[in-house]
Amino acid sequence: MNNKNNRAALNPGPVFGSQKPTELHLKDYTPPSHLIDKTDLTFELLAEDNVVVSSKLKVRPNPISKDSPNTIKLNGAPESAPEGSKTPTMELLEVKVNGRVLSKDEYTREDDELILKNLPNSEFTLETKTRINPKENRSLNGLYTSGGKFVTQCEPEGFRNMTFYLDRSDVMSEFTTTIVADKGKYPQLLSNGNPGKRTITEDGREKITWHDPFKKPSYLFALVAGDLAVKEDTFRTKSGRDVKIQIFVDKGDENKTDHAMKSIKDAMKWDEERFGREYDLDLFQIVATNDFNFGAMENKGLNIFNSSAILADPQTATDSRYEYVQGTPGHEYFHNWTGNRVTLQKPFDLTLKEGLTVFRDQEFTSDLNSREVKRIDDVTYMRTNQFPEDASAMAHPIRPASVGSIENFYTPTVYQKGAEIIRMIHTMLGEKDFRKGMDLYFDRHDGQAVTTEDFIKAMEDASGKDFSQFEKTWYNQAGTPTLDVKDSYDPETKEYKLTVKQSTPPTPGQPTKEPFHIPIRVGLLDSKGNDIPLQLDESQADLLTNGDILNLKNDETTFVFKNVPEKPIPSILRNWSAPVKLNYDYNRDDLTFLMAKDNDGFNRWEAGQKLGIDVLKELIEAHQNGKPRKVDDHLIKAFQGVLEDKELDPALAARTLMLPSTSYLSELYPDGKVDIDAIFAARKQAKKEIGKALEPMLLKRFNESCSTENRAYEWNKEDAGQRAIKNTVLNYLVTANPEKYLNLAIEQFDRANNMTDSRAALGIILDHADEKTRTEKLNSFYQKNKDNRLAIDQWFADQAFADRPDVLDNVKTLLKHEAYDAKNPNCVRSLVGGFASNTKHFHNIDGSGYKFLANQIIEIDKFNPMLAAGLSKRLSTPHRFDNKRQELIKEQLERIRDNVNSNNVKEIVSKSLDLLSAKQTEGTSN
Repeated sequence: MNNKNNRAALNPGPVFGSQKPTELHLKDYTPPSHLIDKTDLTFELLAEDNVVVSSKLKVRPNPISKDSPNTIKLNGAPESAPEGSKTPTMELLEVKVNGRVLSKDEYTREDDELILKNLPNSEFTLETKTRINPKENRSLNGLYTSGGKFVTQCEPEGFRNMTFYLDRSDVMSEFTTTIVADKGKYPQLLSNGNPGKRTITEDGREKITWHDPFKKPSYLFALVAGDLAVKEDTFRTKSGRDVKIQIFVDKGDENKTDHAMKSIKDAMKWDEERFGREYDLDLFQIVATNDFNFGAMENKGLNIFNSSAILADPQTATDSRYEYVQGTPGHEYFHNWTGNRVTLQKPFDLTLKEGLTVFRDQEFTSDLNSREVKRIDDVTYMRTNQFPEDASAMAHPIRPASVGSIENFYTPTVYQKGAEIIRMIHTMLGEKDFRKGMDLYFDRHDGQAVTTEDFIKAMEDASGKDFSQFEKTWYNQAGTPTLDVKDSYDPETKEYKLTVKQSTPPTPGQPTKEPFHIPIRVGLLDSKGNDIPLQLDESQADLLTNGDILNLKNDETTFVFKNVPEKPIPSILRNWSAPVKLNYDYNRDDLTFLMAKDNDGFNRWEAGQKLGIDVLKELIEAHQNGKPRKVDDHLIKAFQGVLEDKELDPALAARTLMLPSTSYLSELYPDGKVDIDAIFAARKQAKKEIGKALEPMLLKRFNESCSTENRAYEWNKEDAGQRAIKNTVLNYLVTANPEKYLNLAIEQFDRANNMTDSRAALGIILDHADEKTRTEKLNSFYQKNKDNRLAIDQWFADQAFADRPDVLDNVKTLLKHEAYDAKNPNCVRSLVGGFASNTKHFHNIDGSGYKFLANQIIEIDKFNPMLAAGLSKRLSTPHRFDNKRQELIKEQLERIRDNVNSNNVKEIVSKSLDLLSAKQTEGTSN
């Protein structure tokens, strides 16, 4: 679920000891000096702190490289780490070339490189032997220990922490891996490909050799050794082969794998039917581990998963987690073709595998569940996570031109926005031509490391369409475009004009933007809600494709529709056909009409969001001016209509009743004008007033939806939808009148037979109950789930996210709790990351939240820079807030910059400070 490439090929400078991070640039990419045709590895697992790795490589000069064939620079971990750092180190024991042991003066070891000179001009054999300490590797990159087992994570650059190698995605090799270990401690010895026979060594240890017949880059290597439980099943492919599926988990977790197993089999079947892709090995393995930086990793034939992405039962997982455990195995399995069989030439093209595979897993989930609900959830994620990134110091195109740390490539922009770019191609081509393009892409490039241009060329050749402007802008320009739309109607000529103007704000390094090619799916509704047939003026016929897609290619275009019998209400950007912001002056009657009548399910929901934004912005202004204002009746009546609509999917109803998030509302205000306190107060006021105005209907819907509690928990569309609407209306009721309705939440918590209802009730209790009740219910949850790591992580998160004035003090206390593990990424993200997501209290005007997070980042960077970098992004938009908060965040960013070693964190904080300085200078000059 990630990627890498060779730092040496991009000529970075030193990392440690400087305030400014070094940068890698796309323009500096050069092909590798050598290729590795075969890789033979032997891992001797002598102890958790003592592993010897022997590597035998069949190497030859790369014919297209301009580098000397007589010199090779191999990536590796340094001999020692900077003072105070716990990042991986590696001891070099031996180097051989063509069987001859080299003396120390025949090679050079510089920082994280091994340099060999005077090599043959032709193919040669290179052997190295290294010693590593997985137990002390808390960066979780390379080989490390977790819960008594050995686990690897090699993407993007973890392979080099085990042995010296050309650790880059454009070096593809055929791997054979031998593992030697104590059979009693490690009954399972797993790696990529297909297993050979197990044998016993002279000293009684077990030995097994794995062979992967498909060439792959080093980032797809995997190894696991442990004493694990296994769940097995088989899948028969469309060609009649039986594939064995194995899921390895900690003992005691076997009963939590049924959903994941079904998801994998569903994914295999779906990929055969939708994309014509069949699995290519005889064995597909998954290992779940609690200590993992990512959600999961698509290593060839041996996927390694964060436990949170594979384990699910009613007592462990919420409904949303069940969906995650469906989509994540799908995502990693789909990588077998989009990422493994066809991989990347350069790390800058990460979106080529990740954006494409996210699109594929989104389609998988949509086909198996509610397409409308999935689309809404994906767009909501974009608006609350990717849009803020576009407005931050870390704004970058989906194919970045430069980066300070390759690990910082793994972003919502590369993944989720990348998926939206693929979706636009699908929208413009249609399913049939898109499938033709995918087939051609696979046929041309199977077994190759390719570029974005290769993908676009396949789509063009298969469809006959020109994507040159599309590729040039969407792949290379950062930022979120805004569409400003105006219209006019002439009743005499029956002509309707829609004028669309696009603009994109400056982003770091890109002060000006060229116009994007934006596909805009539209509908024109008559007074009864029917779609009017679309007919553009003859001179613009080529701008309307697939019947309802307007192609905007210039800064501004006026689309002229003919034979429009009455003034229509436009439904613009249906199904969110492009990742943009839209401004059109809908009045509130129009939005209410669209909520009820639009034939596009997404835009019905979107009309409700726009109505909510319109009303909330009034309330925000009222709070800022100290002038009370009530919630407009249009919003209350619209929500009433949702509650009364018995035909509406309950999950869709629940999402329609949710007000726009604080994060998304913040995106609507210019730099320096985001008023967190007013936004939060306005949302809370709206929830209270809606709850009071619709109290009888909300209570009725709550009681009706409690029917799911009378039967055993199942994760299905209907039951999950009923739980979603039940917990949404319960939140409104308690917010409006806690004295009257808090007991409903307490009773639900006490009787809950599933994690969805339990956590929903606990969250309400934490926000509204007295200290005695909160403590009682928290203790109850903990005692019931204390042996369930995933449930306890959720327990930490719920407390970190509570709306209470003492929440930060409580979080600090929880750092010392017996169940808190400061080295476990899930645990840290739940508690520390959970608090940083608590918008109101993290942004407390006293700056305590910023200081707390900075302290954690500085400490975590010493052993897990990737985790620290993820937390640092919470401080990457200081320019968005008021002057006082800007200075408070700036102070902490400077402190972080001066006290961390990793390039991961330095890049984020330095860019954040640079952007803040530029914005403050710009404000002064204006």
